[in-house]
Amino acid sequence: MSVPARPIIDPAVGSPATARDGRATRPAPVRRRSPRRRARWVGLAFAALPLGVYALVVLVPLAQSVQYSFYKWDGVSTPTWVGIQNYVTFVTDPVLRSTLGHVVVLIGFFAVLPIVLGLFSAALLTRAKQPGMAVYRWIFFLPQVLTTVVVALVFKRIYAPDGPLNQALRAVGLDALTRTWLGDFMWALPALGLIGTWVTFGFCMVLFISGTSAIAPELYEAARMDGAGAIREFFAVTLPGLRGQIAVALTLTITAALRTFDLVWVTTHGGPGTSTLTPAVALYKAAFQNPQVGLAAAIGVVMAVLCLAVAIVITRVAERD
Repeated sequence: MSVPARPIIDPAVGSPATARDGRATRPAPVRRRSPRRRARWVGLAFAALPLGVYALVVLVPLAQSVQYSFYKWDGVSTPTWVGIQNYVTFVTDPVLRSTLGHVVVLIGFFAVLPIVLGLFSAALLTRAKQPGMAVYRWIFFLPQVLTTVVVALVFKRIYAPDGPLNQALRAVGLDALTRTWLGDFMWALPALGLIGTWVTFGFCMVLFISGTSAIAPELYEAARMDGAGAIREFFAVTLPGLRGQIAVALTLTITAALRTFDLVWVTTHGGPGTSTLTPAVALYKAAFQNPQVGLAAAIGVVMAVLCLAVAIVITRVAERD
């Protein structure tokens, strides 16, 4: 007389697990989520709300802007499909095309000049181990604390016909150089560019000083042992060591020049004529003064693509060995 097989409990289903021949079988393995996978789902759950808000306030308006850029629309009446005509207008219209040339000039003042001056100042301040250097850093960084509107109002007064700049020129006998700086077709754009230089110079300098302090002192000692002077030491050690900081400064300053609006709007409104018109100001005028929402959206899309392209190119170049 055979003894029946002793059933075992299958933990997966809670019932005896036996084979057809009466022998007990091994219970099916229970699948358990790994801690890493569980942590990933928890992280996604926490990020769901911020991602939803970001999509609502950034991605959805961006998609709508791209959609509007293919229509001729005044913001009220029924939009009319025009395809890429708005983009063609932005490239072929002489006034709108000139805004890109103005941006190139502003990049020289907003990015190139502040970075060169910032590198030079950072090299001097790091080599001069004198007390009170923090005060100089604070003074140069002060423009970053002020809002652009405040800076624009201050310089609008400085550049005024009876402002401090012209008064200083008259005081030293240079009356022939006095002019209405923001009302001069030739000098208005460089005058605005110098404001941008004053604003971004302190940021670049402080960024480079922090990067210089992270360079190993042994590299400077090795350069001095090889007979390197101050200039050669700068180009052989300091400049390569600041590659990442220079990339950050270039990205932020160039995109700031591409997006310049409040500085121009408060000081010149794009004038005199169109000599200081920038894409951001042209976008504002197209959207609110001359209701051409489609053209304004096309300008915004083009500038967004340019800013993204600048950031990608600078990052790729900085990451190369």
